[in-house]
Formats: sequence, C-alpha cells, structure tokens
Amino acid sequence: MMRELTHNFNAIYSSRYSHRVLKTSFLCVVCLRYHKMTRPADAMSLQMVSAVSNSSLLQPGSSLLNFDGHVFFFGQKGWPKRSCPTGVFFLDIKQNELKMKPAAFSRDSCYLPPLRYPAICTHRVSGESDKHQYIIHGGKTPNNDLSDKVYIMNMVNKTTKKTTFQCIEKDLDGDVPEARYGHTINVVHSRGKSMIVVFGGRSYIPLAQRTTEKWNSVVDCLPSVFLIDFEFGCCTSYVLPELQDGLSFHVSVARDDTIYILGGHSLQNNTRPPSLYKLKVDLPLGSPAVTCSILPGGISVSSGIVTQTGDTEFVLVGGYQSDNQKRMICNTIVLEDNKIEIVERASPDWTPDIKHCRMWFGCDMGKGSVLLGIPGANKQLISDANYFYILRCNRAEEDEEEELTAQACSQASTEDQGDSTPFEDSEEFSFSAEASSFDFDDTDTYNEDDEEDESETGYWIVCCASCNIDINTWVPFYSTELNKPAMILCSSGSGHWVHAQCMDLSERMLLRLSEANVKYFCNEHVDLNKGLQTPKKTVHLKKQPMKRLHKKKTMKLTTPVKKSFLRRLFE
Repeated sequence: MMRELTHNFNAIYSSRYSHRVLKTSFLCVVCLRYHKMTRPADAMSLQMVSAVSNSSLLQPGSSLLNFDGHVFFFGQKGWPKRSCPTGVFFLDIKQNELKMKPAAFSRDSCYLPPLRYPAICTHRVSGESDKHQYIIHGGKTPNNDLSDKVYIMNMVNKTTKKTTFQCIEKDLDGDVPEARYGHTINVVHSRGKSMIVVFGGRSYIPLAQRTTEKWNSVVDCLPSVFLIDFEFGCCTSYVLPELQDGLSFHVSVARDDTIYILGGHSLQNNTRPPSLYKLKVDLPLGSPAVTCSILPGGISVSSGIVTQTGDTEFVLVGGYQSDNQKRMICNTIVLEDNKIEIVERASPDWTPDIKHCRMWFGCDMGKGSVLLGIPGANKQLISDANYFYILRCNRAEEDEEEELTAQACSQASTEDQGDSTPFEDSEEFSFSAEASSFDFDDTDTYNEDDEEDESETGYWIVCCASCNIDINTWVPFYSTELNKPAMILCSSGSGHWVHAQCMDLSERMLLRLSEANVKYFCNEHVDLNKGLQTPKKTVHLKKQPMKRLHKKKTMKLTTPVKKSFLRRLFE
C-alpha cells in the first residue's frame, strides 16, 4: 500500500510540479494516511508533555475539569497563593508544552478550598443540552481536614485572557454523608427526574477514638448508598444486603438509572476484590427505590482512571492491582441494553520510565484523553517535579489532530523559502498560523518563580529551634487565622519573621503588638537585645522649693538685759 501511494505521487510530481517543498508536503500527508490505515482500530497513543511552569502543584489526588474542550486543573498541593487565589488553573497544552493560567471566580461565588481525592461528576444544565456543570463532593484540604460539602461549578465566561467560574455550595439536609475522600459520585436519571448518588470512600476514625498516635488514622466508610436530591438537597441513606464491606478508590460508570461499581480497595481486609456491583435507582412519585445485584466478570483494580470515548463506551486505564504492582492492562467498558461488557484492549507502548516507576497517577481530561504523571528523578533540582504524558484513547480525536498537523505541514511547505522573506522579518508572520496557537496574554501564565516560595521564606518556615508548624498538620490556633499561621516580625538585626504560636504569645498580646507601634524581639533575641543595649544616661533635674503664701516669721529670743529694761519701762 505504501509503495502504491509513493508510485502515484512520483507520477504526479514528475509531470506537474518541480518544487521540492511540495514533495515534502505530500510525503507528510502520505505518511499520516499510511499510519491511519496500518494502525489497529483500538490503538492508543502516548505523548510526553513538558511542564513550562512549575508542575509541583500537580500531585496525586488532583482533578481535571473539561468545559467546552478546555481543561482546567483543580486540587493543588497546599493552599492557593496570591497569583491564583482560586486554586483553579487553565491547562494550556500547545506544542507538547503545558502552561498553567489562573482562573477567576465570580463575585457571587462561595469559597472553594483546594480538595484532593474528591468525588467529581458532570451534570447537564436543565434547558441547555450543550452546557454542563461539575458536582464536587468531599475531599482533603491542605490541613488534612475532610470536607462533607457539595459544590457546583459552572463556567460563566471564557475569553482569550480570562476564564471566570461560578461556584455554589449546596445546602444538605437529612442523612448527610459524612466527610470522606476516595469515593464516587454519579447522577442518575429516571422518569424525568435526576438524583445524585454517593458511595464508598474513607474517613477518619470517630472523634472519641482519636488519640495523638492515631489522630490521622482512617477507616472505610460504611457501605451505604446516599441519594441526594439535586434541587432541594435532601439526603437519604440506603443499606443494601449485597454491600457488606466498605470500598474506596473504586471505579463507577453510570447510564440512565443504572450505576456499575467496579473494583476498589477494602482497607479492613487490605484486598482489592474483583467485584462488580449494579445499582439501579427508580424515581417514582413517592419514595425512591434502590436495588443492588452482584455481577460476574469484575476486575481487581484500585485508583483506576475512566474516560468516555463514546455514548456507551468507556476506557479504563491505570491503577493498581496490588500494593506494589501497577496495572498496565487497559479495558474497554460498553454499556448497552441494560448490561455491561468489559473486554481487554491493546495497551499503548509504555515508556521505560512508566514501566519501571513504582507509582503513577492521573486524571480524566475528557473526550477520551487521560493525563498521566510519574515521579521525577531524584537528581532533579525540584523534588516534587513530575513527568507528564497524555494518553489518547479516542481515535476520532487523534485523527482530527493529525489532520490539523498535516494541514499545518502542507501550508508551511507550499511556500518557496528561497524567494520569501525570512519569518523573523515578515509582517505576516503573526497571521500565517492558527489563532489558537498564540498566547494573547503571556502575563497570565502561572509561574511560581514569579513570587516568593512560601515553603522557604513564607508562612511555613522553621522560625526557631522549637518551631512545630507543619503545613500538613497545622490547624488554626488564633481566631484571626484562616488558612495560614499568624506571624510577627522580630526587630533583631535586619529583622525576621517568627510564628506567634511558637513564641507562646496569647491572642490578646498578639493583637496589642499588632496595633501598637513598638518593636518586638523573639525569644531567642530578647536576652541578646538587652545585653547589647547601652543604658541611657539619666539627667537629674534640680527641684526649686516652692514659696509659701503665708510664711510665719520666727520669733527672736530676747536677752535678760532687754527683758529688765522692758520691765522697768512698762512699770
């Protein structure tokens, strides 16, 4: 086949064209066509991307949101910084380079903390078939606190320079699911109504059982199924006899009124059972009815990633099949006629770095694409840096990208480079490429190097030898603290910041020092400061005695001679 295409090209080329640039363009198209015809139908492509900005925010437990083909990152490591207080970034992937641009929230939005390992699903907006919103429940905050809230995210505005979201917190009532992470959330539709379904996950042990040694110990949540009314926020829990053990980090796919739960990890038994459950939710006029059935053909997998490639087709990639073994096999999940079919499909050509790494993580990017990450080498300057790959499971999307590549190659090759002006001096250079390939606002690209690193010179420094402030275990101590510890400036030398909690300052004293214009010295420099100070010379003022208004005159004593004279005089 390749030989026939080349033969046809040589005939056309020799008879009509004489420019070598046309030959390069045509060969590019021929190679792409030949690649499509010889590629298997279920082949997947793996492509490495380089992170231009600091990729330390992308860590296991993060989530990706796809709005109208644009991918956004949510759930960063640590609390948001000044350059992006929302903690939501637009992932701009162009020419195998990944850039992060901060997104904004509307004024009527609520506060959305960066949550890791939350449950996320999409829901179509009523009345608008082409617009959807994301439902977020649970997850871990940077302080290791678990969330029990439900947030709804909508994209209200998207321009080349700025993206604005609206985030609303949903009020819940009734059997509210406890705070958890590593669970799943889905939306089912039955009889013209919709309902949110929450299942699985992990939570901390009860507060009465938490001690210093077991403060962060987690257990599997009870295997209860929670239904949440999307409109009113009413929650109802159901205990089903088929669900005996708690599951976390499982996979769930939904279609109409049915949810399929696949795999998962049981913390109590430390196993990954090859389970497959079928939840069916009926929403009549009265109370909802929930039934569960156990199906054969399950898969032993935890932390798997599911991406949708068609109306009824999904692809399962990644995850673990044991504590020390990754699951390198990929599967296709088809939901048709009220049944599920799971078949193994050809895996991509994994790179040696992916094959030999002990852990990996990833997120669904939407439209059949998955973002995979593996830990970087220890010799890297940044310890938290990761390597990222894009796995494309949808052949239609890959063919479309190849067509765009072929067109760009053809357009670039049809010009005569010998007669044209160099690109650097051409006035039409900015109009010869696609508009989407330009960065209209490079200043919006997020780069952590542009601001102070708070892990070293910010709020999470080691201020003294007895400092016990840790970003992973810190909880607010003063009433004025929200997501960062209170600090105060020590005036010793050029000055340095210390934590008020490490200095054993009371809240009253901290407020007084912040309001008063006085110098403060930390516990390590207060004695040294006293020793270096030279005592000021005090000048004693001379006090003038005050004159009395009515001063009594002292009587003079008379001599005996004067006394005898006066006696004789009066006689």
